[in-house]
Amino acid sequence: MKKTALSLLAIFVNIVCQAQNFDVIPLGIYGGEQEDNLSAYLVGAPKDNTFICLDAGTINTGIRKAIQLKSLEGTEETILKDQIKGYFISHGHLDHVSGLIINSPADSKKDIFAIEPVLQILQNHYFITDTWINFADQGQKPMLGKYHYNELNEGKEIPAPNTSFFLTGYELSHVNPYKSSAVLVRKDDHYLLYLGDTGADRIEKSDRLNTLWDRIAPLIKKGQLNTILIEVSFPNSQPENLLFGHLTPNLLLEELEKLKEKTGKSNLENLNIVVTHRKPTKDNPEMIKRELLKNNPLKVRYIFPEQGKKISLP
Repeated sequence: MKKTALSLLAIFVNIVCQAQNFDVIPLGIYGGEQEDNLSAYLVGAPKDNTFICLDAGTINTGIRKAIQLKSLEGTEETILKDQIKGYFISHGHLDHVSGLIINSPADSKKDIFAIEPVLQILQNHYFITDTWINFADQGQKPMLGKYHYNELNEGKEIPAPNTSFFLTGYELSHVNPYKSSAVLVRKDDHYLLYLGDTGADRIEKSDRLNTLWDRIAPLIKKGQLNTILIEVSFPNSQPENLLFGHLTPNLLLEELEKLKEKTGKSNLENLNIVVTHRKPTKDNPEMIKRELLKNNPLKVRYIFPEQGKKISLP
């Protein structure tokens, strides 16, 4: 009887540990070329139609696709205006911001979260009269005041208004010294990590990923962080001098091996790795997928997102 009770308790604990804490809905998955399918990921809590959009390369087309797949409920207008409560922008390249800019006239008042160099790019190069118009509340006049800039300071958590989420930003190197960034998303005591474009520390001659791994290792060991969204832009055949601040399957593994030294191998087993930003040239996406699955000594769980298809995560 005692053994049965212990078995039931173990099952209950496992169910609790596997509870779904985040929904990720990819509005766009690629790292260039396909303008209707560029990096943008809605993050929400299950049964809660409020989202933070992590990068914003493609918005409207992704919303339509997600509605078709029943990943989102509502009209295109209500999802854009009412359900998306803010945007995290990792860096200023067009494949990460074009959807935000183009859809700004139809959008509602909300927040933009980014590190200071990224806010400067939005303020000085995009939301200006020469390229669009200033829909934000800072920068060139006239200011329409639709978007409010929120600066993310390294390692300092801030709340995302009108959501249950808290955000912490970290700098990344994307062709050093150009800065990209990552965001650690917290809901209660559960975390999800999203990285914008990044090169490996060895190639970038940087320590930005190592610093990030130091920060998240304790969360992984405690079972509080189970999912990382990270880019792999090129297959292993891409020469290292032509990576332009991106990762290959081998370089991702190189970085995950460094993370393993901080967490222990067992803590990385079944860690969800959502592979973002594959360049869609020729058969690159499938080649990247094959190479990652073929060489997976750490036994992480690779997830290859599809536009509009919801991913439920612990």
